[in-house]
Amino acid sequence: MPAPERTERDLTGLLNLAGHVLSNRLAAALAEVDLTPRMQCVLVHALEEERTQIQLAALADLDKTTMVSTVDDLERLGLAERRPSATDRRARIIAVTDKGRHAAEEGQRIVDRVHADALSAISDKSSFVLALGELASTARDPGPQPIRRARGR
Repeated sequence: MPAPERTERDLTGLLNLAGHVLSNRLAAALAEVDLTPRMQCVLVHALEEERTQIQLAALADLDKTTMVSTVDDLERLGLAERRPSATDRRARIIAVTDKGRHAAEEGQRIVDRVHADALSAISDKSSFVLALGELASTARDPGPQPIRRARGR
């Protein structure tokens, strides 16, 4: 029995492969300045405003364990530190050091260069990026949801 006829290119496969290639290029480029894409993302979001580790994890789409190890790495390198929040004594914020600010600035130049290189072969860059943004915003899938059961008394 023949396989079903494909009427469209395998967009999912192409996007997955392109994302994988771009992620590898970005990781390799940031490694030149001892950063990872996660570290860069956390530094940039932490520089925008005072944020807790939980807030940064949500913005960077990181789970708690990965976030903790990322901040540990940033602290070890002297790029960030955990500090008490000025507004909530129970909360700890991630503060970027001067060294971290410089690293984030250099990292952003690298991110911008890698992205520009990736888009260089595309004639209508703004439409392409807009279309990817539209696809990503409509594809928000929370994944499997836990079953909630009433607690026994």
